[in-house]
This record gives sequence, C-alpha cells and structure tokens, in this order.
Amino acid sequence: MTTIFLFLSVLAIALSRGNLKHRLSVFARGAGRENLLLMIWIFILAGAFANSAKQMGSIDDMVNLTLAIVPSSAILAGLFLGAAVISLTVGTSVGTIVAMMPIAVGIANQLQEYVPFVAAIVIGGAFFGDNLSFISDTTICATQSQGCKMSDKFRTNIRIALPAAIIVFIAYIFLGSEIGSEAVIGEINFWKVLPYLLVLITAIAGINVLIVLVSGILLTGLVGIINGNYTILSWSSAMGDGIMGMGELIIITMLAGGLLEVIRANGGIKIIMDKVLRHVHSQRTAEMSIAFMVSAVDMLTANNTVAIISVAGISKDISVRYHLDNRRVASILDTFSCIMQGIIPYGAQMLMGAALANVSSVEIIPYLYYPYVLLIFAIGNIIFRKADK
Repeated sequence: MTTIFLFLSVLAIALSRGNLKHRLSVFARGAGRENLLLMIWIFILAGAFANSAKQMGSIDDMVNLTLAIVPSSAILAGLFLGAAVISLTVGTSVGTIVAMMPIAVGIANQLQEYVPFVAAIVIGGAFFGDNLSFISDTTICATQSQGCKMSDKFRTNIRIALPAAIIVFIAYIFLGSEIGSEAVIGEINFWKVLPYLLVLITAIAGINVLIVLVSGILLTGLVGIINGNYTILSWSSAMGDGIMGMGELIIITMLAGGLLEVIRANGGIKIIMDKVLRHVHSQRTAEMSIAFMVSAVDMLTANNTVAIISVAGISKDISVRYHLDNRRVASILDTFSCIMQGIIPYGAQMLMGAALANVSSVEIIPYLYYPYVLLIFAIGNIIFRKADK
C-alpha cells in the first residue's frame, strides 16, 4: 500500500496546477496537518506501549484473564460489545482500538481464530460509539452545524444504529458458538495485567488518549523492571522496536494526507458536490445527496470530522431549500461519514487496527460486518423515509 500511495502522490503532484514549488508546498501542507501529526503521535505511543507490553508478557496475561472470565463461545460477541461500550463512553474510535486491539489479537491467536476477522470486530464496535457518543467530535460537528440538539440527533441515530448492532451482535453469538473448544488458560501474573487495566480504565474515564498511552508505557516499564522482565535499556529497546513497527503506517498516513490535500486544492471536492447537486429534486434525493457527498469527501480526506465540516454548510442549504428535518440531516452526516471512515483501508482507525494486529488493512475489509449492516439500514432509512411535516 505504501508503494501505491507513493505512486499516486507523485502523479497528483505532476498533474496539479502551478509551479513545482507551489505543488510541493500544497502536498507538504496536507502531509503536515495538525490533526494528522497528532494522529502520528498516537501511532508512535501506541507502538511503544503495545510492543513493550507484549515483550513483558502483559498481553498474554490479559488474554488469559479475559478468557478466564468470558467463555470462548461468547468471546466474539463480547469483543464487539466491549468495543461498542468503550467507544460510546469515550467518544473516540481510535482510543478504543488502541486499548482493545492487542487483547483481541492475543485472544484470536489463543483460540486459533483468523486475526483480520477478530480485528474487524473491534473496529466495527469502535465505530458504533464514535457515531453515537455525545462527546464524539463527529456528533458535535454534525449537531452544531445543523442547529439541532445532541439528544434529538441521538434519538434519530439510535433507530438506525441499534438494530444494526443487535443483528451483528446476534451473528457473533452464533459464530462464537462454532468455536470448537475452550482455550487452555495459562497462569495469570496480575502485576503484568496492571498496564492494560490502567489503559482500559483511563480510556473509559475519557482521559486524553495521549495521556492514556504515556501512563501505560510508564507503568509497563515500572512493572517490568520490578518483576525483572526489563532493564531500563531493554525497556527502551522494546519501545524503540514498537515505534519502528509503526514506520510504514506513519509514511502511508503522511502520503495520504498530502495526496488528499492536492486533490482538494485542485477542486476535486467541489467537482463532486456540483455533480451531485444536479440530481436533487425531492426530499429523498436531497438526503441521498448529502449522504453521498459526506461519504465522497471522507474518501478524499480520510477524516470523518473534516468530511462533516466540509459539507455541513451546503447540507444546511439543501435542508432549508427542501424542508428537511435537521435531526435527520445531522444523523445522515454523522452516520455516513463514520461508515465510510470505517471501511476505507487508509483511514486512521483501519491503519491503526491493522498495525496493532500486524495484518494488512485490506485483509480486514471483508469482515467489517457492522459498517456494512449499518450502511444497509442507513440507506433504507432514506429510501423508505416519510415526508417531513
């Protein structure tokens, strides 16, 4: 995937307008966006924490503790429910994936389950809460831009998201029942479990993900040194190896940011919006156009919050012109941007999940049951809509 983004970036720079210095400046601006660099910080800290915890044996003990509490047959549904609850509480899919993915991968290996399949369960659950949480930035942007209350948007949104989540949850119960045998649970060192418990508890408490990861890294080092698993030098080496393992992810993220900024600067987003608006002639097509625009912009920006902000103004204009319910418009913006963000292989959440699971993000795509079911319900909600009063 790195080679693909490199090729596309070079091609975009070559075909864009202006002199070479200007084109490179536009690309650099996109590659160095503030929110993108913040995401890279999270990647770096996540790599350092995940590998230092793994080398100490913390993940193995956390997996054993989980399997001692939850039967193997219920583990798939449990992972989905856990990710959904955590993300609903903290309002961030990235923080949820960082906290849960290493444990989920360890469970997959223990139960001999296909890792991309289990990774997709966590990513799907993470987007359930990202879409609905009152403290999610997508919820805030969608409601503020359309002038509706968060509680009203939540009630509108839950009618779409909850049935989709219930169907997927039931599917995971049935799939989990096919797991042949209970895992062999090893001895649990509760000291080594502490770093992951700290990460999970602080994440659920809504503490900033950077602080969560730094706290986890420090506690991992402290426990590792006290238990004799680490010296300061070996702890530093484990963190360094984890950071290096995020190298390709960081390169792809910066290349994608630069590429998408070049597309935006050359009018790519405006062209899409103009073409879509030509087909609007009713409330149903108006809502469908808003859904398509926010999805398309998310594909181009790989950021659901930016996608909502980009189309919020024109969505409001469409809403006023065709007398749409602002609660439905806010729900459409949030839902479709989250669906697309959860599917594209170069989104931050997919890249993070794939890196922590040590698989390609493309391998995860076929198993994203929740985003696909949610997409069906969201489209159906528009097609079979009732006229606004």
